[in-house]
Amino acid sequence: MAAHEEPRESDDAQFRLDVMRAALDLFESKGYEATTVDQIAESAGLSRRTFFRQFRSKEDVVFVDHDATLAHVQDFLGTTDLDPHDAVCEAAARVFARFAGTPDTTRRRYRVLQTVPALRERELVMVLRYERVFVDTLRRGAPGEDPLSLVQFAAAVTATHNYLLRTWLRDGARLEVEDVRRALGAVKRRFVTDTAGDRPTALVLPPGTSVADVTTLLAQHFGDGLTTTP
Repeated sequence: MAAHEEPRESDDAQFRLDVMRAALDLFESKGYEATTVDQIAESAGLSRRTFFRQFRSKEDVVFVDHDATLAHVQDFLGTTDLDPHDAVCEAAARVFARFAGTPDTTRRRYRVLQTVPALRERELVMVLRYERVFVDTLRRGAPGEDPLSLVQFAAAVTATHNYLLRTWLRDGARLEVEDVRRALGAVKRRFVTDTAGDRPTALVLPPGTSVADVTTLLAQHFGDGLTTTP
């Protein structure tokens, strides 16, 4: 981008991400507190005035991709035909996929956050925004369910996602989005299967299915707490 070039509206999202990456370069080399807005603007090739049309502060720059990801989540949840619990789990998995898809940027931002308490506090606010969107989705899609249970489910999904993302960031764990989907599926089974415990369930199997196979299928449906008696 040429110096002080005004971004085209169609390029706005990419422009904001480019500014974030320029800011991360400075935060890592100079330190967050020592970096000024003017330095970020100069490094990104824009004017101070343009910077403040896009961001309220240098703190906002750090979370540009969170804003874009939250918008993606809201679009997905507003259009999907999935069951609301499945939709929330899939939305959380997509959040992981988006951050894991830009590992360098995501890890650099994580390192900066570890050194700036104010940014960690801002991150907590971002997490609550995701969780609030999940709760709203569940309330709209499952109005007859216990509101507290819906809040607990949204919190469990959010906490599971955050634990796995931080494990990937901090420890370099080999995690794929399918691993996250499986973990979130386990969360759903804990919350949703239990609510259907008093309803009869029919399991149709082909002739000759072994007892071991039946037990495996039942365990998959009802969870690891299934016990059998001889």
